Amino acid sequence: MLAATVLTGCASVAIDENFAEVERFAREQTGSEVRWLRSDPEREAMRAEVDRLLAQPLAIDDAVRIALGYSPAFQSLLAEAAVASADATGSARIGNPVFTFERLFRSGAEGRELDIGRSLGISLFDLLFLPARLEQAEFRQQQTRLQSSIALLSTVTEVRQAWVDAVAARQVARYREEVATAAGTAAELARRMQATGNFSRLQRAREQALAAEETANLIRARQNATAAREALIQRLGLTPSQAQALRLPDQLPALPEAPIDEATAGAALLDNRLDVRIARTDLERTAKSLGLTQVTSVVNGLHVAGVRNSETGESSQRGFEVELPLPLFDFGDAARASSEARYLSAFNRTLEVANNASSQVRVAYEGYRSAYDLARHYRSEVVPLRQNITEESVLQYNGMLIGVFELLAAARAQSASVVQAIEAERDFWRAEAALRASLLGQPIAPISLQSSASPAEAGAGH
Repeated sequence: MLAATVLTGCASVAIDENFAEVERFAREQTGSEVRWLRSDPEREAMRAEVDRLLAQPLAIDDAVRIALGYSPAFQSLLAEAAVASADATGSARIGNPVFTFERLFRSGAEGRELDIGRSLGISLFDLLFLPARLEQAEFRQQQTRLQSSIALLSTVTEVRQAWVDAVAARQVARYREEVATAAGTAAELARRMQATGNFSRLQRAREQALAAEETANLIRARQNATAAREALIQRLGLTPSQAQALRLPDQLPALPEAPIDEATAGAALLDNRLDVRIARTDLERTAKSLGLTQVTSVVNGLHVAGVRNSETGESSQRGFEVELPLPLFDFGDAARASSEARYLSAFNRTLEVANNASSQVRVAYEGYRSAYDLARHYRSEVVPLRQNITEESVLQYNGMLIGVFELLAAARAQSASVVQAIEAERDFWRAEAALRASLLGQPIAPISLQSSASPAEAGAGH
């Protein structure tokens, strides 16, 4: 009874403790702060802070900060976690006492007689199994904390990748505009040269076709930039006015000097992964539940009540009554078989999660390392080579060794290589976010490093 009394005030405490655990995880693993907005003043204060962050180009860490403290989607996740926590607390409580009152009349030779019966009962079964129910409730609270951490990690990863996509798409659109402008200039020059008889129709058509293709690429790039920006806005949960105020940096962060080495990535303990911990907690809960089912499948109720009966002209009767279901038709074999099957399912699911964890980390690291090598290759090899070609083409053009079309083709190729470098850097930062999530137990689909078309150099033979 004392334990049941104590439990009546534990729901809000458990909710606050679970939120504190999620806060700690966010600080240690993401370096950000979680805010749960439970009142209008808190929401107004956070809205003002978001407006202040949007007054300057939004950095990736600030984007995560907004998502974890302002996004309605994440606030909804926190509220759902509170619901699960309250349900877990409620599941450990015993049923309320039951009061029964009877008032009966009996007519006889001596007149009407009044019988009054009163009883106050409680489930002894609930009291006997209260420790087991408390243990099951604690398992559910632990599951709630781990699931909330998984949801937080997923939110952080999605926001980071959305920010990377938005900034990269904006960069690509800008360079696509340069390429389209150069192609348009070449097409106009070809038209004028054909008009003066210095260009054939085939040569002009080639330049016009190239300009048309680059215009199409520019349209796609602008649409991608808009879509990526809106995807980020949705992740952050910005209002229409805040969305208009959103500004992004001009370029992605510089590549790190060196990637995370494989030994460091492999040193992450699999036992600390959230998905492994969730699976093991579920297995422990199922095992405890299996032992409980062995008893409750046979006897699933025991009710004890104190009774006091009063009758006209007679002294009061006092005593107790016991109510016990008899297993005559349901022997509990189905419940026991179901519980054993659930345990086997949880056991094998735990093995599957543990076995897949190492593979998922290896896949995430290979994607990360490949993306880093590719991005570094573009920055240190491809782009500098294209720049050297452009510089040499300028010198040859000044020396009248090549024509203007060859010079424009070199400029287009250089801009196109920059676009490819931006896309490679985008893939790296997406892979970096995916690796972080995988190390902590939230596998993300591996990136696909797609080969870009080589920069066109139409017009080089004029």
